Amino acid sequence: MIRTLQSAMTDIREGFRLRRVWIALAHEDIGDQHRRTALGPIWLLINYLAFAGTFVVIFGRANPTPNFSAYVAIGLFVWLYLSEVITQSVSLFSREESFIKGTTLPLTVYVMRMTMQSVIRAGYALAGCIAVILLVGTPVSVGWLSAAVALLLIVAATPAAITVFAMGGAFFPDLAFVVQNLMRLGMFLTPIFWVHTGHEGLRDLFYVWNPFTYFLEIVRGPVLSGEMPEHALAICLAITLLLWATASLLLGRLRKQIVFVI
Repeated sequence: MIRTLQSAMTDIREGFRLRRVWIALAHEDIGDQHRRTALGPIWLLINYLAFAGTFVVIFGRANPTPNFSAYVAIGLFVWLYLSEVITQSVSLFSREESFIKGTTLPLTVYVMRMTMQSVIRAGYALAGCIAVILLVGTPVSVGWLSAAVALLLIVAATPAAITVFAMGGAFFPDLAFVVQNLMRLGMFLTPIFWVHTGHEGLRDLFYVWNPFTYFLEIVRGPVLSGEMPEHALAICLAITLLLWATASLLLGRLRKQIVFVI
């Protein structure tokens, strides 16, 4: 166990030592994805606004929830980030096959490259989310600082989640299809555009036992109510620690085998 953790820490330490590499690669990736477009990465902002606007128009007309537009905007922002991270991470090592087989870079470089990509993409969506929140009249409060801390917690959990799903996808290629289907269903089973009242039978189970619920709540709660939901925060911290423990064990035990299975 100790050797496994030492091996994982060596990879992580070397990966962070090469932070200039994965930061540069991530920025290059974002530029390449929009190189021939007229608006460039601004399309990331437009895509979010189009998504959020559609949800608000379709589900907001008959919804009595106060500040429903901000409710949806925040929930959708967090969900899109988590969904992208999870679905893209499953095939990470397969996409990076040529680099992994042709270089001796630590796996952490590829994990952090994708983390940085996701954060940059989310930054554009965050600008749109804040714009929607302010346009619908949501007051700025001290709770926004708590929401910012919650976002940092989600970012801190991202490399661990990417490592776990990337390892799983490398050894079990079918996992990509399983994750894609589950995330499609998850969008409707997560309180993004519906509100939990506590008296809804099956929907109540989806709310309570869905881990994504709590990551949405730790960002949405402080902005809308000014208070951090402590129960949700405790669950998110526990999930983050579990992800990092699992990622460290997998990285330490399997990192040298990845080159042979992709």
